[in-house]
Amino acid sequence: MPAFLDDITPFYGNREKNEDGLSLPEFLEGYDPNHYQNPSVTADILVFQYEKDFTLDRGLKLLMIKRKNHPGIGYWALPGGFVNLRENIEDAAKRELKEETGLDHIAVEQLYCWGDWKRDPRTRIVTISYLAMIEEGQTIQAGDDAADAIWMNVSMKKNSEKTYRDEIKGKERCSKIYQVDLKNEERGLDFSLLVEVTENITGFLKEVKYQVIKGSQVAFDHPCFIVQALLQLK
Repeated sequence: MPAFLDDITPFYGNREKNEDGLSLPEFLEGYDPNHYQNPSVTADILVFQYEKDFTLDRGLKLLMIKRKNHPGIGYWALPGGFVNLRENIEDAAKRELKEETGLDHIAVEQLYCWGDWKRDPRTRIVTISYLAMIEEGQTIQAGDDAADAIWMNVSMKKNSEKTYRDEIKGKERCSKIYQVDLKNEERGLDFSLLVEVTENITGFLKEVKYQVIKGSQVAFDHPCFIVQALLQLK
């Protein structure tokens, strides 16, 4: 099939042929991207509205949308969606944000890659999360796949902490349980989420893992996204 890109000049390497005797154009002509099962990619965005001198306990609101379709229909989630084939992931995050909430021209920063294979019943999905921080007063309106879009007061506290030894890896690890409270008085919403965060105490690499303990009415593994973002802000 034809090359995915119009200009393949930067990819010639030293212009040798491969072990099958093929040049780059010949290799690409016979390359079948559907030969392997490929994961889909989505981009989700955490938009926080902040007050001056905010902390993790006060002064933050999180933008959330109510899902209009399966899976997780009727549950609350972060704005986001699938990345198009010829679209940068950051551009996809901004596009989905505009389509689902009306917010546009927002600065974003990449946070994390979520890649556990059991995240979604539709297919194998890898999600890149993004962070945005905006001041109060911007109008939002639900659209596209969102049945509703609201600001939720968000706060987080650490409920427990313990250390243990992972005998398989031979590492001392720490487990922390974080509680996230989401509230919107106008809609009568009040959720408490619990997420366990584990990481190495010893060694160079932390190997941080996130696990939803209690998701309430928040879809997918988005409680993990929220905790990871709040810890990043801290």
